[in-house]
Amino acid sequence: MLEFIILKRLLLTLLLCGLIGIERERAHKMAGLRTHALVGMGSALLTMLAIYGFQAYGYSGGDAASRIISNIIVGIGFIGGGAILRQENHVVGTTTAATLWLVSAIGIAVGMGFTYGAVLATLFGYVILTVFFGFEKIVLGSDHNNKE
Repeated sequence: MLEFIILKRLLLTLLLCGLIGIERERAHKMAGLRTHALVGMGSALLTMLAIYGFQAYGYSGGDAASRIISNIIVGIGFIGGGAILRQENHVVGTTTAATLWLVSAIGIAVGMGFTYGAVLATLFGYVILTVFFGFEKIVLGSDHNNKE
């Protein structure tokens, strides 16, 4: 039964994080489908390991899970920091760094079984990346959007 839960959660994470990754791929950004899917699934797997893996040894999942999840968040900060670059007089990659952080949170949420929140975050994230981009272009002008 646990195997089915793990499979279901990893597939859902792949779908949700893949959606964000496809948008980044479509926008020709440095981190695309594969990166976003891998970050999300890694976060989901580590979260499930923290919850279920330690239970097999008689430990309460809560303490270990909270420590592992907090370290996932810190680790993603380093990955995101690597995605941010300075080019001439502007900075690029901040949106990509933010999407990597988002897919990590989505993976953690799915790994914990918080599916509804993960689905909503994915939909809201996708809307921010697509609809808000068009809104920014209209309101702030096309030059603003070239900076990411």
